[in-house]
Amino acid sequence: MKIYSWNVNGIRAVHRKGLFQSFLQHHQPDILCLQETKAERGQIEIDLPDYREYWNSAVKKGYSGTAIFSKQEPIGVTNGYPQDFADRFSFADELQRDSAEEGRVMTAEFEKFYVVTVYTPNAKDDLSRLPLRFKHWDPAFLAYCKQLEIKKPVIFCGDLNVAHTELDLANPKPNRGKKGFTDEERKGFQNMMDAGFVDTFRLFTQGNGHYSWWSHFANSRARNVGWRIDYFLVSAALRGSVKAAGIHSEIMGSDHCPVSITLV
Repeated sequence: MKIYSWNVNGIRAVHRKGLFQSFLQHHQPDILCLQETKAERGQIEIDLPDYREYWNSAVKKGYSGTAIFSKQEPIGVTNGYPQDFADRFSFADELQRDSAEEGRVMTAEFEKFYVVTVYTPNAKDDLSRLPLRFKHWDPAFLAYCKQLEIKKPVIFCGDLNVAHTELDLANPKPNRGKKGFTDEERKGFQNMMDAGFVDTFRLFTQGNGHYSWWSHFANSRARNVGWRIDYFLVSAALRGSVKAAGIHSEIMGSDHCPVSITLV
């Protein structure tokens, strides 16, 4: 089974260019998790007869959003956090922008595991969303995945908006303390690993130079001056089932490229 994750930075633009269709045709993922769709289901006509489509769009038009396309029908799909769980946390930042209304989380239940796609809030250049991220979002998301794990193993993937270690970005020293590489964000990621989740890419590939996002400035992608901020993490129980994990930097259409795992 091949599971892919891709922050498309606007599904309509990627589809209009023909890049989404060519990606699907070439890679044939069994499950595809998308982030930053910036669209509602009715705003785009994608002819995908082999897939069932599930969308979680933001209340704000043209912003954020996630989706799951699956060849196999899930047992169930949940948009956002269940209400009884969400009531335990605060998802509004200092401007009262509620990240719970931004279509950032979707969960699909399958026979042997859950698949969760997540588009983690960006801390912003001025770090105005860092308190939301560190004190509320990251702990809530981890608690949610651990709650799911009580029933069956969890696979979560998406744009986590953090480079975990210095190996996960091309220029760690000048970016230390900036969004995506603050101590708080990195600690939030480490907490997930300390709770037993496994960074699948690092099971197979070590070292730097492996990135999933590049700035539009200074020809960064061509020079591979990037960040690894898109991940697949799995419950420890699934570690032995992961036979491959990849970053598909050759796939164009977004400032992010897809990442994937293969399960047996």
